[in-house]
Amino acid sequence: MGILFPREDGILCGIDLAQMVFEEIDEHIDFQKKMHDGDAFSAGMTIATITGSAHACLKGERTALNFLQHLSGIASLTKRFVSATAGHVKILDTRKTLPGLRIIEKYAVRVGGGYNHRFGLYDMVLIKDNHIEIAGSITNAVNAVREKKKRTFIEVEVRTFDELQETLGLKVNRVMLDNMTLHQIQRCVEIVRKSTTNVEIEISGGINLSTIEEFANCGADFISVGALTHSARAIDIALKLKMLGECES
Repeated sequence: MGILFPREDGILCGIDLAQMVFEEIDEHIDFQKKMHDGDAFSAGMTIATITGSAHACLKGERTALNFLQHLSGIASLTKRFVSATAGHVKILDTRKTLPGLRIIEKYAVRVGGGYNHRFGLYDMVLIKDNHIEIAGSITNAVNAVREKKKRTFIEVEVRTFDELQETLGLKVNRVMLDNMTLHQIQRCVEIVRKSTTNVEIEISGGINLSTIEEFANCGADFISVGALTHSARAIDIALKLKMLGECES
């Protein structure tokens, strides 16, 4: 019998994928989940038991653990960010994901209590500094988008008070306050809330667990954190064969 267990505390994610790995190798394997995605675990708790051939247990071990460790790491880190905000703001992920794994990595963010930003360029239009540089101005960039797509969600990245004022006049859906200081963000939020627009406010750029709490209290709607997916540390989860003799040959 194989036992899946963590060596540290965290939030579980990827248990169904782990089960699929073992059952793909041997359809007769008996995979019993003791916990489900989103459950908090402590070191030593049993996540699942696996009964079957020693060959199937060992063949599926690394792939199953790769999914569990990576996705649980994302869910656990997301949970830490969400908990630090005390519900004052929604935590968003970004498109900074590993090739081929975006869907499951963004799933892990949701398991941890976060929210998904764009899955791809098709979801919405995010006008960033390079787009503005090429178009010549924020106004030119927004107008160019609206000429092509008259009904689409538009977000604009702003870095200065002047850019914010220009953007508010264009009645876009969301502004991203990018890499601003805490004081600058507080001032920008004040300007937006006093305007007649219903524009959403997103904060982005270099925010970590040491600073998230103060930024969460600025009055914005969202904080996007690329580190949720591109820098989450894998959780240490192991598979232990309780007694090799108990596994069917």
